[in-house]
Amino acid sequence: MAKRLLEHKIGEFFIEEEPFYIPLGKEIEMFEKAFKSKLPVMLKGPTGCGKTRFLQYMAYCLKRPLITVACHEDLTTSDLVGRYLLKGSETVWTDGPLTTAVKIGAICYLDEVVEARKDTTVVIHPLTDDRRVLPIEKKGEIITAPDEFMLVVSYNPGYQTFLKDLKQSTKQRFIAMDFDYPKPELEQQILIRESGVDNATAGKLIELAQKIRNLKNRGLEEGVSTRLLIYAGQLIVNGIDVMEAVRAAMIKPITDDAAMQMSLEEIAVSIFI
Repeated sequence: MAKRLLEHKIGEFFIEEEPFYIPLGKEIEMFEKAFKSKLPVMLKGPTGCGKTRFLQYMAYCLKRPLITVACHEDLTTSDLVGRYLLKGSETVWTDGPLTTAVKIGAICYLDEVVEARKDTTVVIHPLTDDRRVLPIEKKGEIITAPDEFMLVVSYNPGYQTFLKDLKQSTKQRFIAMDFDYPKPELEQQILIRESGVDNATAGKLIELAQKIRNLKNRGLEEGVSTRLLIYAGQLIVNGIDVMEAVRAAMIKPITDDAAMQMSLEEIAVSIFI
């Protein structure tokens, strides 16, 4: 019975259809070698540049289940590892996502790991060196990770401050892979494929995105992500006016400053009208 339940749980986390992904460099080869070498990986890059899609693609290619944890400041060690819960009159242990991933040999993805509390991220340390073990203190157990288990975290260096950053003792346990927005020609292919927008409109959206990204650190904290570009394209394909789509998906999400919004709209008008 326990074996059947575990097999069912594994099936829940497999990606059935191949995700669309265009390689930006040698990241696929690097990830495959890291997986073969049982190395933990840190994906570094701005929000919405394709880190999660890349990982979904690799999980599909490697035929491994993928368990994702969206990290936040209230994430506790128990949230990751597990806890005892009352079920009727019994106290039953329930595995957290990290424990489940270790047991089934999955890829465990801690998305935006820097958002988690530092005392929480310490729990991953024994999994990121040659021990490859997960201590479960509340049960007095130590689980050894199988060869197929892999720990991956994502990290956006652009948003970090001295008070909210990964400790060096955590950073230096991972190999790092840098991601950025795709080159314009590749990003245009992605935009057309993912949103269905026509080639001419896609080209103009890419042009606008490039101009907005050039304003990073000059009034903007971050540029327009590939994800937002796709949102804009989808709105346009579904009948929303181009300028309205641009405002909703490419301008308002990245700044609340009215003067900056007006400046970005002027840039958009110069491209589309």
